[in-house]
Amino acid sequence: MTVTDFDLLTQVARRDQNALMALYQQYGNLVYSLALRVLRQPLLAEEVTQDVFLKLWRQPDRWDPTLGQFSSWLLTITRNAAIDRLRREGRQASAPSWEEVGETEASAREVHGFAAQQAAWVDGQVLRKLLSRLPPEQRQLIELAFYEGYTHSELAELLNLPLGTVKTRVRNGMQKLRVLWEEAQQRETPV
Repeated sequence: MTVTDFDLLTQVARRDQNALMALYQQYGNLVYSLALRVLRQPLLAEEVTQDVFLKLWRQPDRWDPTLGQFSSWLLTITRNAAIDRLRREGRQASAPSWEEVGETEASAREVHGFAAQQAAWVDGQVLRKLLSRLPPEQRQLIELAFYEGYTHSELAELLNLPLGTVKTRVRNGMQKLRVLWEEAQQRETPV
């Protein structure tokens, strides 16, 4: 019998610590990888990861399965928590170079173990390739919003675009990215 994310969250709502651990084992590396990508500091990424799962423990009913996948919702929470942390630290988010990402991943591998980091690295490579398949105007907005922490309003001002255009391009890009991700996961082979 396969246990779904919804089943695990239902158990978390009943204060089942094993269910929370199962979710952490399944999604902890993904959450940590995104937090690390935004924060660029392993210690801060670990703290954000802990905060995200603590929030999940305290409010497991916040996810609405009719609005999207659990993993998408969890990554949105992670992104927001990481950006909030950056703002509290008084720094601007900036995208690292691929060389810096490699150095950061090596540090994270020491902290979280080789196998877990390898899986996160593969997911990151798949995501990078999928992003490259988006139209440039959508890819640019998604990268600026999710990796550098810009709000829709800030993007509109930065790129001199109407706010509605920014929102539409981000939404359409995320929808395309979700379809591409699901296709890649079904194939279970690198893109």
